[in-house]
Amino acid sequence: MSELGIRPVGLADLPAVVAMLADDPLGAQRESPDDLGPYEAAFHRLADDPNQHVVVAVREGRVVGTLQLTIVPGLSRRGATRSIVEGVRIHGDERGTGLGTELIQWAVEESRRRECQLVQLTSDVARQDAHRFYERLGFTASHVGFKLAL
Repeated sequence: MSELGIRPVGLADLPAVVAMLADDPLGAQRESPDDLGPYEAAFHRLADDPNQHVVVAVREGRVVGTLQLTIVPGLSRRGATRSIVEGVRIHGDERGTGLGTELIQWAVEESRRRECQLVQLTSDVARQDAHRFYERLGFTASHVGFKLAL
């Protein structure tokens, strides 16, 4: 495999990122790759927030993976800072190559560098393969998540 680079997402990367977000049964129901307007607005909000780090993995000039790392200062756990990993996606051609592991390892190391005491993530209950993947990387399913659509 050729060398992998991980860098901040750029506006020109949005079509590839949104295509990856939409490339599974869950994403296909909630993403709109044909209308990048909402994603461009979100890109600018994220770019203006120093605690948001959306990155892409690039191989041979092609975006092949992405994730968002959010740094969250807090009072709990004796004022601990934590990070949240969201939106992890790997291009279909790259699944099973170890790219997902490299991206998560990047997120963990970046969290350490930013002095986080905890890295957390959520995964849809339907994503059983993802659950096994995160457990192999040392994550534990320690909580039950809730959400409220607004």
